[in-house]
Amino acid sequence: MSSEYDVTAVGNAIVDVLAPASEAFIVAEGLPKGGMTLIDQHRALNLYGKMVARSEANGDDLTQESGGSAGNTIAGVASFGGKAAYIGKVAHDELGEVFSRDLKKSGVHFDVPFLHDDPTHTGRCLINVTEDGQRTMATFLGAAALVQPEDVDPQLIKASQITYLEGYLFDTPSGRAAFAKACEIARSAGRKTAMTLSDSFVVDRWRTDLLAFIEQHIDLVFANESELLSLFQTEDFDKAARYLKSKADLAFVTRSERGSVALKADLSHDIPVYPVAEVVDTTGAGDQYAAGVMYGLTQGLHLETCGRLGALAAAEVISHYGPRPQVSYAELAKQNGLI
Repeated sequence: MSSEYDVTAVGNAIVDVLAPASEAFIVAEGLPKGGMTLIDQHRALNLYGKMVARSEANGDDLTQESGGSAGNTIAGVASFGGKAAYIGKVAHDELGEVFSRDLKKSGVHFDVPFLHDDPTHTGRCLINVTEDGQRTMATFLGAAALVQPEDVDPQLIKASQITYLEGYLFDTPSGRAAFAKACEIARSAGRKTAMTLSDSFVVDRWRTDLLAFIEQHIDLVFANESELLSLFQTEDFDKAARYLKSKADLAFVTRSERGSVALKADLSHDIPVYPVAEVVDTTGAGDQYAAGVMYGLTQGLHLETCGRLGALAAAEVISHYGPRPQVSYAELAKQNGLI
């Protein structure tokens, strides 16, 4: 069946704001160094204002780049040359414009209306980087958590080979309802659905509901090893892998330096990592792995090749700061004989 899009992703639309910071600033703001803290809108606007003012006063660069797990993945799909689209919510503010601009610049179709008549601002992850390289994060979900079923365009889902869902949105009732709507449309149109578990904490909060949702709606599952073990409450990887194969038609599980594994019925393919000279920042590794796999699947490639595309993308993204590709994945894949 022909399609206008290879992958459409549904996720939390977050903008990453990075700035250099002193140890004193981290202490004064009461932020746990090297950790991630969820904050409310008042705190987010206050901290963002301080970061902007400090950067301007010191002549430092303040970097604002669109992020979010599924947003990173869909940018990766586009970098491979895939036809990509995104569904997520941002406000009509400066960071909402940043998010929309960045996605469109990367070649991703994004036309979900800005959030209007609502005081909620665009979601942001405020990242203060100290001289020792530690990244201290404060995250405000904001508009990102307000994805509704009405934001899911039926024609877009019907036109996409794969609809990819970000597990973080499973936390919100409206996000879960949007997921269900997207999956029902995809299934009725003969399309495939995919989901990333996103985080072990998400799995711990919603284990029973997640398993039921996967069994009912999802064809392809992405997880890392800790998420997989948490999902089935076991320390036995092989047992958890067997369980997962009974719940989904296809799954890919990443295992850090041990590579990854593709799971389907009675088959499993072990996929090695691509070596990197230096691991700089692991942010986005799983996101880009999913991008490579789904690009390969939409092109009809062998499961092992799909996994190798994922591993290649993950290796590229961990070799630099930031969760999105800094080179063309299409060119990188060609250089490595994968496409």
